[in-house]
Amino acid sequence: MSTRERLTPEPPSWLGIPPFPEAAKAELGKAQQRKNLRHATATIRTKRAIRAAEVDNWEELRTAAAQIKDRVGRHLDHYLVQAEKAMTEAGITVHWARDGDEANRIVGEIAKAKGVDEVVKIKSMVTQETDLNEHLEEIGIAAWETDLAELIVQLGHDLPSHILVPAIHRNRSEEREIFTTEMGRYGTPAPEGLSDEPAELAAAARTHLREKFLRAKMAISGGNFIVAETGTLVIVESEGNGRMCLTLPETLVSVVGIEKILPTVEDLEVFLKLLPRSSTGERMNPYNSFWTGVTPGDGPQDLHVVLLDNGRTNVLADPEGRATLRCIRCSACLNICPVYERVGGHAYGSPYPGPIGAILGPQLRGLDEARDRALPYASTLCGACNEVCPVKIPFTDILVHLRHKVAEYKTSKHPTVEQGLMKGAGWVMSDGRHLALAQRASRTAGLLVKGRWLGPMPIPLAGRWLQARDVEAPPTETFRQWWKKNRGDK
Repeated sequence: MSTRERLTPEPPSWLGIPPFPEAAKAELGKAQQRKNLRHATATIRTKRAIRAAEVDNWEELRTAAAQIKDRVGRHLDHYLVQAEKAMTEAGITVHWARDGDEANRIVGEIAKAKGVDEVVKIKSMVTQETDLNEHLEEIGIAAWETDLAELIVQLGHDLPSHILVPAIHRNRSEEREIFTTEMGRYGTPAPEGLSDEPAELAAAARTHLREKFLRAKMAISGGNFIVAETGTLVIVESEGNGRMCLTLPETLVSVVGIEKILPTVEDLEVFLKLLPRSSTGERMNPYNSFWTGVTPGDGPQDLHVVLLDNGRTNVLADPEGRATLRCIRCSACLNICPVYERVGGHAYGSPYPGPIGAILGPQLRGLDEARDRALPYASTLCGACNEVCPVKIPFTDILVHLRHKVAEYKTSKHPTVEQGLMKGAGWVMSDGRHLALAQRASRTAGLLVKGRWLGPMPIPLAGRWLQARDVEAPPTETFRQWWKKNRGDK
């Protein structure tokens, strides 16, 4: 590999993105991006609706999927040990990673032990979550994305903005410009006379990637599912680049979140009906790859699986939030979300945008960062995501739950005037004698204002609230006094 300042295009950092309210304002100003998103999401959700309507027992499948994932969550310790045993017996080396840094270190050490200076990658959300590409770059290993949309993002020095279609914010003309400008810098000649026709763009990507596929000694993938009873890993995809990565290299390393376990092969039937229809609007993914260990002379001969926690057990420990771990990364919630359609994925400051990002990110990372505290508010609570989710994640319930946690976090760090007022109101309403004192105080206030209506006033909170309201003056006689005078003798 030739010497360069960087081995692969440098992406911007998620850490450089401000909290959602500020980032959303900037993204709303990108008219072309809004147009691209509106067209793409409308197309995908229309296809999804058509394919879902074809299945008579669609709602029963959704219920079954939710129940399977909940069962996995309740018995995750058992299924993980079962999966590890089955994979080990099939010839797979299983690694455990507490967090992203540990997962990256494991993958880097495998690559160094194999003596490789580049790897090919299948589209993987979990390796974006851990910033694996950046880690490999730091230790001198080039990581080439082979999914078409991921390739566009990588060559464009960009960040993904969608779970399924990372370059959804780009149109064909922008993609042509990226290919023409960037491909010649990273191992293949720049395409000449390239138009923005999809067939020509795809052909240019194939030419750029072909040599990398053929010379790569190591590939990295995620995993859609791991079947616990057999140790089978499953990847579904649409382009065939995944199949190339799963068959040509000598070494395959799969980084998989611990929630991706399914108990039995029979359970796959449910998810392989739901996932393609919910994601790409297809009845079936064009490529469904299943592999159970090493087969001599066929495919990679050294298989590794890294089982990643990275905050998932914290999510599982929360009874209100654990349904988030049902997610199968289909992106149906993004395609229906009115907020995502207008601001795009980058405003969320995370590889996981849209409704799933608003509930998953803050739970995985915690609420210490302002951007994570802002995400539960990146929703209108319209509930459209609840209706399309193939595993029935109760998004709106979890968003409200997280908003409550954000409020608790903020007030624990910085007590507010509002918090003091609510505590005062709680004291007043806790005892009839306290309420009587408050009523006498309000009567005194009523006597002072002499029946005048209340408008804007220079006092905290009330002044702001009263800017747009007129409120009747406090009564000069309390209800208790009225009752004693008029009904007390009856």
